[in-house]
Amino acid sequence: MGKTVTAKMFEDAGAYIFDADAAVHSLYAKNGTAVPLLRAVFPDVIVEGAVERTKLMQHLNKDPLNIGVLESFIHPMVVDLRKQAIDLAKANGKQVFVADIPLLFETGGDAYVDKIIVVSAKPSVQRDRVLARPGMTPEKFALIKSRQLPDAKKRARADYVIETDKGMAYARRQVQNIMQEIL
Repeated sequence: MGKTVTAKMFEDAGAYIFDADAAVHSLYAKNGTAVPLLRAVFPDVIVEGAVERTKLMQHLNKDPLNIGVLESFIHPMVVDLRKQAIDLAKANGKQVFVADIPLLFETGGDAYVDKIIVVSAKPSVQRDRVLARPGMTPEKFALIKSRQLPDAKKRARADYVIETDKGMAYARRQVQNIMQEIL
């Protein structure tokens, strides 16, 4: 949808950005907090002290119930990292904290935010963008989509919708307007 680029626009406008995907990567990194738990549940996914994401995806693709197992301990860890980031943002005098969380509604995280901004694009644009990512396949994309609330429902629950398929200048103006309103 363009969440990462839009988050950068918010950062450029003075917001503190918490990236949930980056938080998960840190949990999976060598000696990351999630490594011991993943070693216990999926021992073969740990390679040289880090989570081998390709092997983890094989487990998730083989049995979708494994997604729930994984999320049951990863999501609380991400919440803890988000809380630490909020404290850091406050300590640095930031007035706006933006949490880039792909599964905000699906994890119940929407109950813990003041405003919801949904970054959106037409389905064809979204598909093209996602499939252009390294290592992405139509099957992996389908799995990701199956775990997410449909875009129309996200839009309906949002306080703001940023449309990224109308060009970056349009999206940047939307970000600036939101920042101005929030501040």
